[in-house]
Amino acid sequence: MSGILDPSYGLAEERRARLVKRIVLWGAVVVVVGGFVFLWFRNWRQEQTVKQFFSLLEQKKYQDAYAMWGCTQDHPCKYYSPDAFNEDWGPSSPYADVAAIKIEHEDNCGSGVVFDLETPHAHPAGLFVSKDNETLSFAPGPRCPGRHLQIMEFLKSHLG
Repeated sequence: MSGILDPSYGLAEERRARLVKRIVLWGAVVVVVGGFVFLWFRNWRQEQTVKQFFSLLEQKKYQDAYAMWGCTQDHPCKYYSPDAFNEDWGPSSPYADVAAIKIEHEDNCGSGVVFDLETPHAHPAGLFVSKDNETLSFAPGPRCPGRHLQIMEFLKSHLG
């Protein structure tokens, strides 16, 4: 039987306490890193859709860009004709200089993501990218309703 003077007295409890501290610390690290990665990449597909749209506009492939709205020349959208698209995004539009377009805000809005666009040549506009089929449309408003935490915008502006 070991007593208080035994050198191994309390050693098991100390090891167990260290193990619990490590598990809690690593668990917290995994939760924080996982949350950060989730917030950083949750709209990645929609961001790529907007980048592809801008790339098509830059390459002057307006029919392909119009197709990203779910419309084609053969089957134009009921409320957004190819002529209206060219007025909004074509070579003589305020958004013709794609390099000058900046995404100011990015909001998750239930079934899609709203990207607020700013350019020196036009009033701010919003693009809505559907999460279901990655089609584009104009955003119903400048931003999604409700309060907006700007944590990810802050991190993206300072880290990347």
